[in-house]
Amino acid sequence: MENSGGITASLQGRYASALYDLASEGGKVTAVESDLTGLGQAIAESTDLAALIRNPRVTRDAATKTMEAVGKLLKVSPLTQNFIGVLAGNRRLAVLPDVIRAFAAIAAAARGEVSAEVTSAHPLSAAQLKALADKLKAREGKDVKLTAKVDPELLGGLVVRIGSTQIDSSIRTRLNTLANAMKG
Repeated sequence: MENSGGITASLQGRYASALYDLASEGGKVTAVESDLTGLGQAIAESTDLAALIRNPRVTRDAATKTMEAVGKLLKVSPLTQNFIGVLAGNRRLAVLPDVIRAFAAIAAAARGEVSAEVTSAHPLSAAQLKALADKLKAREGKDVKLTAKVDPELLGGLVVRIGSTQIDSSIRTRLNTLANAMKG
């Protein structure tokens, strides 16, 4: 399995790559990806959990026990549970959100997908997301997995980010461009 050098060169990339290799050998990539998605959501939604994984004062033992309890609560697979325990034991829980993103990128690349993040002023319907995914697939030549976000400050339009490429058709950007042009 070939990974992007940018992903595997980083600490979180090496952890994600190792986890992907183990999950792939056991045929558990989908389960681990689902576990990590749930774990990422839990970190995003819980300020206490987010603070815990970044707190250097938490002992290895306390971090391991806490993450074991979180894993049981989220009903993660044994492989994911062991992986979280390794991160806690190595005092690397702070990189967990980055590991989750890197794992998702590696898994998507292995499936021949590309990930895209679309930000809109209002929530997009399922039909709109499908139409956008179809257009991006035609542009990229690969299946596109969309992650939708809402930012009311855009006023309208979309901002789509695929890797390091950003397509900004938001009204906010157009207004800013017009204002700069009028300043001369």
